[in-house]
Amino acid sequence: MGRRSSKSEEEKTVYEKARERRGLTREQAASLSDYVLSADRIEKIENGRALPHPEDIIIMSRIYKDTLLCNHFCSRECPIGRLYVPEVEIKDLSRITLETLSSLHALTQLRDRFIDIAADSAVTEDEMQDFMRIRERLEEISLAADSLRYWMDKNLPEA
Repeated sequence: MGRRSSKSEEEKTVYEKARERRGLTREQAASLSDYVLSADRIEKIENGRALPHPEDIIIMSRIYKDTLLCNHFCSRECPIGRLYVPEVEIKDLSRITLETLSSLHALTQLRDRFIDIAADSAVTEDEMQDFMRIRERLEEISLAADSLRYWMDKNLPEA
């Protein structure tokens, strides 16, 4: 059986915390991965001595039943993802719902302007500020949808 970590919660990586939330030792996690990930590799990733590969994260995400690990990796560790993948914040369902409805309401108010801007398939200088506001609202809705998906993964029984 593996030994317990002497690190404080603040010192642990997101990967170590996810494994421990599932009550798994590194050896048990390796076994669940059919040894695609060795206990040694898991230890090195958790202690920052090895950079995880996307495949490692997918396996850990599946084993630990924590899909947010993928978002964490993409938004914080992957060079491409850091440019294009926003970090999803876990929120409670009521907050996700209210933020989504607020963004949808704001977008509804901008709907006619969006149609005007898109009508000629070009964004002119005088349309740019409104177009950027529309883009921000769409990004808020996208983040809310991602947050809802992660909330569902965490809180709803597997189908």
